[in-house]
Amino acid sequence: MNKELIKNIIVEYQEFVFNKTFMERPFVLEEHANYVFVGLRRSGKSHLMYQQIHRLIKNGHTIDEILYINFEDDRLTGLLLEDLDTIKLSYEELYPSRPIFFLDEIQIIPQWEKFVRRLADIGYQVYVTGSNAQMLSSEIATTLGGRFLIQEVYPYSFAEYLQAQNILLETNWIYKTAIRSEIIRQFNNYFYDGALPELLLFKDKRSWLSNLYQKIFFGDLIARYTVRNVNAMRLLIKKLAESVKQPSSYTRLTHIISTTGTKVGTQTIIDYLNYAEECWLIFSISNYATKFVEKESNKKYYFIDNGLLNLFLFDPETSLLENMVAIQLRKKYKKQVYFYNQNVEIDFYIPEEALGIQVSYSLHDPETEKREINAFLKISGLLNLDRMIIITKDEKRSIPIAENKSIEVIPIWEWLLAIP
Repeated sequence: MNKELIKNIIVEYQEFVFNKTFMERPFVLEEHANYVFVGLRRSGKSHLMYQQIHRLIKNGHTIDEILYINFEDDRLTGLLLEDLDTIKLSYEELYPSRPIFFLDEIQIIPQWEKFVRRLADIGYQVYVTGSNAQMLSSEIATTLGGRFLIQEVYPYSFAEYLQAQNILLETNWIYKTAIRSEIIRQFNNYFYDGALPELLLFKDKRSWLSNLYQKIFFGDLIARYTVRNVNAMRLLIKKLAESVKQPSSYTRLTHIISTTGTKVGTQTIIDYLNYAEECWLIFSISNYATKFVEKESNKKYYFIDNGLLNLFLFDPETSLLENMVAIQLRKKYKKQVYFYNQNVEIDFYIPEEALGIQVSYSLHDPETEKREINAFLKISGLLNLDRMIIITKDEKRSIPIAENKSIEVIPIWEWLLAIP
């Protein structure tokens, strides 16, 4: 790799990140830690790097100390592991400073983790991003040796989405008709289009989302994992979208895909599901009520962004509502989110909070309300829930069910703004 070209790239990126404007997101990073930022394409990992660079400069560092490289730069196509050291040497010929490394989309470079581990071992501070959650695999975690913290980066929360639209939540905003109406209007866009930060720049949001999905499908799934049965992968993603509220077993998914004329084995389906999770397109939750084997083989699958899910749906409202709740719970509780299904079904159960959540688009139908209440009444004999919530599209009230116990009915937009 030509050193002069690398030096030009280093200086060019220093100017770029120094002048970059961005909306600050509520991430708090340890001052002396090394980080791996992971998440879906376009979820804001690079902007989190820019944010951290500006924080470092605010705290006394200079731009000369920043070594930021985006490995998706076409001028860096074909880099190998040994070229990473050439980048380090090129910086050292430019500056006497000890660099702070920001390595964006580094998963493109084969065996990148060896270089990053060496930097950490000799005391450099390093931040890296990647679109592929293989970066969290046991092999790479072992190589990094516990020297890096993992920071998951999700699309905008609803509060961030409002901030990006220059809508500030004033004191007692919920009682102010004008701001409340505007928040509900903005929520409808957030609900159907999702919350990937870059999406806000485009008018034709569906076309942008379709293009992004094609990049994820062909770049992060088909090409990266050398998937040979492209049609089976396409059908699997479509089926997961259509059944987002229902548990899907490996056997059932294998059967469904096979009945379309695309023959596929169970192990292939398992692999394809893992690939889709590793590239952050989907995530899964398990049934708290079942044994380990069924927990692993019969899960509920959700999409990491409502806009991407909505690409597949014709009558989307109920699926989008539950998917949005799942995303928020995943962000807050990581993998400690379950559903409960054994004689009685609860959409979400968080053991550490003794919290049960049902999702229902509307309770206007008396039969629907009765069904949701009965589910909580039945599960009270199995789980000691401190809090029971029914999340709806726009209804709010309290339903008493026993002495000192009630079910909270909360509209989704209000719940999203209340949950940290």
